[in-house]
Amino acid sequence: MVRWEGIFVPHVTPFDENEEVSEEVLRELVNYFIESGIHGLVTLGSNGEFPNLSFEEKLRVLEIVVDEANGRIPVISGAGDSATREAIRFARRALDIGVDGFLVVSPYYFKPSDREVYAYYSRIAEAIDAPIILYSVPKFTGYHLSLDVVEKLANEYSNIVGVKDSGGLVSRIAELIRRLGKRISIFGGTGDMIYPTLALGGHGAIVAIANVAPRKCVELYNAFREGNLEKARALQLELNYLNEILVKRYNQLSAIKTAMNLRGLRVGNPRHPTSPLREEEVEHIKQVLKELGLLTT
Repeated sequence: MVRWEGIFVPHVTPFDENEEVSEEVLRELVNYFIESGIHGLVTLGSNGEFPNLSFEEKLRVLEIVVDEANGRIPVISGAGDSATREAIRFARRALDIGVDGFLVVSPYYFKPSDREVYAYYSRIAEAIDAPIILYSVPKFTGYHLSLDVVEKLANEYSNIVGVKDSGGLVSRIAELIRRLGKRISIFGGTGDMIYPTLALGGHGAIVAIANVAPRKCVELYNAFREGNLEKARALQLELNYLNEILVKRYNQLSAIKTAMNLRGLRVGNPRHPTSPLREEEVEHIKQVLKELGLLTT
């Protein structure tokens, strides 16, 4: 199985003024991220608003991304669901489209036990012959993936090749690396955890702010790998600030898309019921982007 490393962008799904998927802008985004040096695309993740897309829309988004990427970088599809059979049904169709692997969020809405989480991932790993990254995102599911469950799954299934931890806790990242870092890829899942993850021996990051500042994220990764720790630390401090505003202070979906629109990427607004930011909030984000050199006018 593969061993992925680097900065992967969990990219947004662009919508037009009627909340329909914009194929034109989606293709532009794929090329924009590739030209920015991103190491891989994560399609239909949290920032891709996958819960707000129909089954058919999700497949069409994947078709567009896979076609436009054309093998230049990996395309990893989100594939989690609250029902195991639906996650498997979707993943099988996504494989036919040509994705390179899956980011599988833990079950949500009905909070499962550790035994149920283990069974969920086991069935998916057995049914899908493709690389799988486990995804722990307590902000949206309400719980952290058990470290013991992650370790057991990684030991038992060779196609489980990584874990994305978006809990924002250095202690969890460190323990994942201690237990599994020599066997699978450990990805930081929040913008303030890129440098800490790499410093502890992790393999990269899958972070929302890479939608807005892909080059800064890649520059941080490259600087660290080249041993330029001073540059890497400085970039992490800038990205911490960006993450604090876009992901923590405001509604993440609205704020990320607002920042991208301000940068000329034309991604539109999130789907209802998520609302666009208020005028004063947009102005705040504009000032932050200017401070960080991400907006010049």
